[in-house]
Parts: sequence; C-alpha cells; structure tokens
Amino acid sequence: MRGIFFDEDTAREVERLLSGDGYEVALSRVTYAGEDDDEDHPWAISTDAPALALELLVDRYDGWLDDEASEPDPATRLVLPPTPLPQAPKRLHGRPD
Repeated sequence: MRGIFFDEDTAREVERLLSGDGYEVALSRVTYAGEDDDEDHPWAISTDAPALALELLVDRYDGWLDDEASEPDPATRLVLPPTPLPQAPKRLHGRPD
C-alpha cells in the first residue's frame, strides 16, 4: 500500500510521521503515462504501516491511496490462447438463386 501526494513537503511530513512511529518508509516519485514534466510527478510513500494509519494520513494531507497489489504482475499474468477465427465469411442473406 502506498500514499500519493502532489506536494514534496507534505510527502516528507508524512514520511517523518510514519518513520517516527517505527514503520519502514520509502519515498519516491511516480510517473504516469502521458506526463512529460518531471517537476509535476507526484510523490509516493510506500510503507509497511497498517492501511488504516496510511488512510488517515492521506485524508489529512489531501492525497490518495494506491494499492500496489491491485496492479497485476506481468510475469504472473494469465495468458489465454487466441480465439479461433472463422474459416470462411458469414453469409448475411439467403443463398443466391
């Protein structure tokens, strides 16, 4: 579980609070598709703190929760076999005379 914040000072404050309570905290930048300005990337705080504690801080400091577990791991992704294609075109009308 990680918390996402747009302001660096806010992210550092949340990092300080969580580490002060004895939790492991990692601070990083998040890059989303389509964002080209390096200065506008939000800050992510990954932690081993309980989800409730992080959720309270996210609400307090106007961020949002990002559940990393909801993102599928490409290495373990289920790959289905391709759908068989028809061998001939479908007839939309009756047979020609």
